[in-house]
Amino acid sequence: MRNWNRRKSMEFDALASEHRLRPTLSWWHLVALGVGAIVGTGIYTLVGIGASLAGPAVILSFAVAGAVCACAALCYAEVATMIPASGSAYTYSYAVIGELIAWIVGWSLILEYSLVVSAVAVGWSGYATGFLTSLGIPLPAAISAGPHAGGLLNVPAVLIVFAVAGLLALGSKESATVNAILVVVKIAALLLFVAVALPHYDASQFKPFMPYGFAAHPIDGVQHGVMAAAAIIFFAFYGFDAISTAAEEAKNPGRDLPIGIVGSMLICTALYVGVAAVAVGSMPFTVYANSPEPLALILRTLGQSQVAAVIGAAAIIALPTVILAFLFGQSRIFFVMARDGLLPESLARVSPRTGTPVRMTMVTALVVSVLAGLVPLDAIAALANAGTLAAFIAVAACMLILRRREPGRKRIFRTPLAWVVGPVAILGCLYLFWSLPSTTKLFFLIWNIVGLLIYLWVGRRSTGGPAR
Repeated sequence: MRNWNRRKSMEFDALASEHRLRPTLSWWHLVALGVGAIVGTGIYTLVGIGASLAGPAVILSFAVAGAVCACAALCYAEVATMIPASGSAYTYSYAVIGELIAWIVGWSLILEYSLVVSAVAVGWSGYATGFLTSLGIPLPAAISAGPHAGGLLNVPAVLIVFAVAGLLALGSKESATVNAILVVVKIAALLLFVAVALPHYDASQFKPFMPYGFAAHPIDGVQHGVMAAAAIIFFAFYGFDAISTAAEEAKNPGRDLPIGIVGSMLICTALYVGVAAVAVGSMPFTVYANSPEPLALILRTLGQSQVAAVIGAAAIIALPTVILAFLFGQSRIFFVMARDGLLPESLARVSPRTGTPVRMTMVTALVVSVLAGLVPLDAIAALANAGTLAAFIAVAACMLILRRREPGRKRIFRTPLAWVVGPVAILGCLYLFWSLPSTTKLFFLIWNIVGLLIYLWVGRRSTGGPAR
């Protein structure tokens, strides 16, 4: 039987060579990995959704959501430099709290990463299918949608997952470099929107600034207010946690991890607030509220249809960066759980040629491609948000526990005002978790009950994995 409260050593130098990842990434690779994960379809859609709930104060909603994530990011930066090992919140929980909590956090991260990668792959498939149709190459419904949508298999979604997995298998540095190039394309597209829409900026569009108030409250059965919008917009920010899964592959983790985590959050928060402010100031928010493509709608309304098409094309080209970042993170979490004996240890091997867990990357791609190709994700995608919030809460708790348990331990990066930032991260995430739909919270509970049953079953068949 397993020792459920056993803690893993925070010393990782004794790992066997076949279980050790190769350090090839610099700080700019990690910044690009974070920005690639954070800046996805969210900024292209959530401006309209947020404006419908908060009005012009949607820019405040972006700031509030960014502040909660920034607090979590600061906690991640401190703990990641103290425990420079792959596995993110799973590894930190194992080292600081114990095996059972680590399993719950790891199980939640599996849920988050799998659903995010699958959902983005399906979204990319929709864009790609539409683009091919516009070129006169329509794909049959049987191979462009899953069974729930009248097809047999969403082939484009499966192909993009394996294409990204193949890139990751070539090597971390090679895939990170390609990711960085595509991230530049995404940022350039958003800056193009700002440049074109900014001349139409009118400060009077911000009046009244907060038509639905600050606190969340129901209007016609839908939550409105700045905080209601923030609870939704929050999910456009997460993804920086994928950086911490690259800890063992950073050349100088003590320097590179804080720069990557905090730097990507600062860049994305500034980008989001800036884009939202220009969008709100360019025309009345009622024009694009609830639009699935608010930025493109604004540009077309301003007579800039060609620019709207360019931005849409850039989004399609660069969207795989989200898949890459989360697939990278998920394969590393799977890899570390296998290395710890919580998953089959045969999967915890690194390719001697590339220094990456090729076997685990392909197994991860197989799992995700099944979800993307066959499963109706729209009904369960919000579960990814629950998994993210659980991980953020765990990392903030780990930071506070280490501050109390080991105050004299060397900290390359120290979270400023730790006893303010940590509780704000925990309480903010708890509030956002409480704001999730009731069905999402129920499914999350069921997912973790299943996970606990698997943990108990594995525990009866294992001695507990390698003790380090």
